[in-house]
Amino acid sequence: MNSTQANSFILAGYSNIGQINYLYFLIVTVLYISIWFSNTLLIVVICMERNLHKPMYLFLCSLFVNDLYGSTALFPALMTNLVSDDHSISTVYCYLQIFCIYSYASIEFSNLAVMSYDRYLAICYPLEYNVLMTPKKVCILVDLIWLSTIAYLIIHLSLTVRLQLCGNIIENVFCDNYLVVKLACSTSDAKVNNIFGMFGIGLLITFPLFTILFSYIKILTICLKSSIETRQKAFSTCTPHLASLLNFSFGCFLILIQSRLDRPMRNVPTLLQSFLSVYHLVCQPLFNPILYGVRMTKIRQACKNILPQRLYNIA
Repeated sequence: MNSTQANSFILAGYSNIGQINYLYFLIVTVLYISIWFSNTLLIVVICMERNLHKPMYLFLCSLFVNDLYGSTALFPALMTNLVSDDHSISTVYCYLQIFCIYSYASIEFSNLAVMSYDRYLAICYPLEYNVLMTPKKVCILVDLIWLSTIAYLIIHLSLTVRLQLCGNIIENVFCDNYLVVKLACSTSDAKVNNIFGMFGIGLLITFPLFTILFSYIKILTICLKSSIETRQKAFSTCTPHLASLLNFSFGCFLILIQSRLDRPMRNVPTLLQSFLSVYHLVCQPLFNPILYGVRMTKIRQACKNILPQRLYNIA
């Protein structure tokens, strides 16, 4: 094939949507509004309520901001393509979408990792917790997560932009870096991207994963030696975090299978493939505020104090 520098990509994931695209558009719109309302509500509540200006809730605020960021990288383009006959996307917007979606995933996982470490300190070192995890340290950790991810992805994406491509069809409903690299004419050029991508996995996934495993092993060890009351308190504190972590990991596992294992996915309906690919961008931002809002008493009480009673009952 001849090499090309396409001005746009074709998102082939929309080709089999059929005549019910407006129904999908309505569903996606409701989901997007729900995500924005629930996440924004909890961000405002945490910012306004002084009692929630504590490490755990500051990490949650970072998580909710990232969920808004990630969903905004997907939903507007998704909604536009559902009601349009033209499923092309400009190269600039495509690379911007890759940057936003990948940075969202990395920040989400790293944020969940430092939240697990925060729970470890709170459960294993309750008396020293306020010294070990101050609001200033929280800000440093959050800044480090966001800035390191952005720096890495700028370098990673610059390697993708330089590739000469022999095609412009992406088999998905959004731009994916792996699928763009697969369009490269030269396997040697693509190999550089793959090597750097493996380095990124080691940097941005292995370290947070080690932090999560270390934290929960320590928490489990302490719980086995403690009273039933301490175990129940630890379980209540860790349940929302574990549920969020498992939900996000499940979504990432789905997209990993879909993008890497071509043959097993050929028998899966296109619509189901599209849903699997966006699961972590749809369900995680919707799941987090519901999970933490329902499970955490202080957040529920803060919502009740800040919101008018009628609006609170609706929410």
